[in-house]
Amino acid sequence: MVKSTIVCIATTLLLYLGICSKVFAQDPKYPSTITVSKDRSGNYKTIQEAVNSVRDLGEKEVKIYVKNGTYKEKLIIPSWKIKISIIGEDVDKTIITCGDYSGKPNPMGNDAFGNAKFSTYTSFTVLVQGNDIHFENLSIINSAGRVGQAVALHVEGDRFIAKNCRLLGNQDTLYTAIENSRQYYQDCYIEGTTDFIFGKATVVFQHCTIKNLSDSYITAASTSAQQKFGFVFINCTLIADETVTKAYLGRPWRPYAKTVFINCDLGKHILPEGWNPWKGDLMFPNKELTVFYAEYKSKGNGASPKTRLPWTKQLTDKEAKNYTLKNILGGTDQWNPAK
Repeated sequence: MVKSTIVCIATTLLLYLGICSKVFAQDPKYPSTITVSKDRSGNYKTIQEAVNSVRDLGEKEVKIYVKNGTYKEKLIIPSWKIKISIIGEDVDKTIITCGDYSGKPNPMGNDAFGNAKFSTYTSFTVLVQGNDIHFENLSIINSAGRVGQAVALHVEGDRFIAKNCRLLGNQDTLYTAIENSRQYYQDCYIEGTTDFIFGKATVVFQHCTIKNLSDSYITAASTSAQQKFGFVFINCTLIADETVTKAYLGRPWRPYAKTVFINCDLGKHILPEGWNPWKGDLMFPNKELTVFYAEYKSKGNGASPKTRLPWTKQLTDKEAKNYTLKNILGGTDQWNPAK
């Protein structure tokens, strides 16, 4: 029974993969540091090989150092690969890239769900399902172009950290997927066109640069009614391509979306109303009655508290004090990603 279950799980992962990468057998040795290099000077030539070699459900952190290069991979870190740090040599030169998108035929045929084409949820360049995964100095790119939903980074694991990373795509660049996932992005650069930061997780973006590539929406949170926090942007800078003049801070993918900007510098591309209620969603109408959209001390040409939509909020000093890493991400285990 155990053997058949493992085979089934492995088959499902293989069906996710397109032509971008190849999965290799797990190495029986478990070093605490691993080097990946395209020129074969490291332990492995691909990042997926290195991840596969890490001990399943290991209790000691493994650091995977990735030398500069363009790694054309559809990278999966499954739930049984935990406590892994993937550290690039140079954020601009250590690149993971793939070009899958929703609607693209899957060269492997039907996936485990009977779909012959990729969907938003399987279009990722990198999928993180394991807990305690850390990324640093990496560029993660979905190279599909403006073809609809095409995810660069899809994160389901808990206690995920990305530092000094670049997440590049168009629509749906970053999918912060599930309710029980806490994520922290520090000093990252994220760009896209529509809803390019979306999902259900509880997420803090600190000192990040967020760039609009088209007139559209930055965030599309799907926070649940049970979650106290959704997306929180702290001391971030919002910029745009020179052609962009009309962008919204967010629109609700689901009725209880929560998104807050604290001490952020907003470019002139942010519209005076700031937010959008996503009218026309027949399944979830009148979402403006249940969402929580707020700002605190926004600055820059796009800051306009007096013209924001009436159902959005400007936090008081007392309310803003609740938005600490401890309160947002601490949970029952008192996780502190800043340590």
